[in-house]
Amino acid sequence: MTSVRSFRVVIGTLLVAALTLGWAHAVPAQEPTPSPLPPFTESVPPDQFFRGKVVEIIGERVGEVVGSPQLQQIVLVEIATAGGSRERVRAEFSAVVAGGAGQALRPGDAVIVVKSPPPDQTYFVADRDRSRPLAFIAAVFVALAVLLGRLRGVTSLVGLGITVVVLAEFVVPGILSGASPLLVSVLGALVIAVASIYLAHGFSRRTSIAVASTLITLTLSAFLAAAAVSVARLFGSGTEEAFYLQLGLLKQVNLRGLLLGGIILGAVGVLDDITTGQAAAVDEIHKANPALPVRELYQRGRSVGTEHITSLVNTLFLAYAGASLPLFILFTINTYQPLWVTLSSEFVAEEIVRTLVGSIALILAVPITTQMAAYVLGRGVGQVRP
Repeated sequence: MTSVRSFRVVIGTLLVAALTLGWAHAVPAQEPTPSPLPPFTESVPPDQFFRGKVVEIIGERVGEVVGSPQLQQIVLVEIATAGGSRERVRAEFSAVVAGGAGQALRPGDAVIVVKSPPPDQTYFVADRDRSRPLAFIAAVFVALAVLLGRLRGVTSLVGLGITVVVLAEFVVPGILSGASPLLVSVLGALVIAVASIYLAHGFSRRTSIAVASTLITLTLSAFLAAAAVSVARLFGSGTEEAFYLQLGLLKQVNLRGLLLGGIILGAVGVLDDITTGQAAAVDEIHKANPALPVRELYQRGRSVGTEHITSLVNTLFLAYAGASLPLFILFTINTYQPLWVTLSSEFVAEEIVRTLVGSIALILAVPITTQMAAYVLGRGVGQVRP
């Protein structure tokens, strides 16, 4: 049975998260400096996009672009136009032949067709249409979550929806308005952590312990990430996405803050896993032997936490390594410069700092959660007494 004090912790945590979220919205946005004489640009009609299906391959050849073979095709595509009617058009398609395997289109392939604006008004295949396979995979994911997780699976999906809403409606608009990306990301991560953990695991003492531990560790991680990025002299410009932001209309965005915000948001999900698991482990140890003092309860919990650290640190590294597999291949084939030079490049250094800061956050979360759980449960805090 959840005690009054536990509910106070829950309400207090949600209140703090709501107040910080509102305060972030109140932070005035930094107005970009306007250009005194903006250059005159003629408005160009946007491209038109259509869903289509390849009907016939009219022509095909393999050329060469910057020393790499490139496939070029002329295809007949049936596209769906406005009003539900269908039309057959000739479209061009080109793709780099990667790894000896071509990406040639075949009749029946679902594609995305783009019509260029006047005066050209030519058609070309921009990419394959993957919306249906993605929708099918998402449906399988939702079905399994509901079927196997039952009510907890449904609430977890609600938490996932809240995460998407916070990112789309708060974090991204806040950054675009000129607010500090680090501040916005940290506040968004706090709201995500509170909502997702309570929805996924329910309202209980150990869930409240996990939430409090997550918030403490997340705050420490923000300071740690800021120190690491500063010491490593990282500026957030190591990726192509950052380069495009600098060249586009978002020059006022703080790229270093964007890098820090990404590190914090990336650590939230893993912290959720370790804090809830660790709080549950200490709670079960306490239930098995309620007479255990705080010190021994902490020691036994730390024994379980050691296994969590070992597995989750490796999991976090593999997650980043899987996403950056081409980077590891680059280490192997790059013979024209020493390894330390490659490691010092901003793109590689950003990934290293991201992995290490996330791993440190995991390690810190174990003793913080264990100590808090041992103290609260071992002293009987929150228990209903006659």
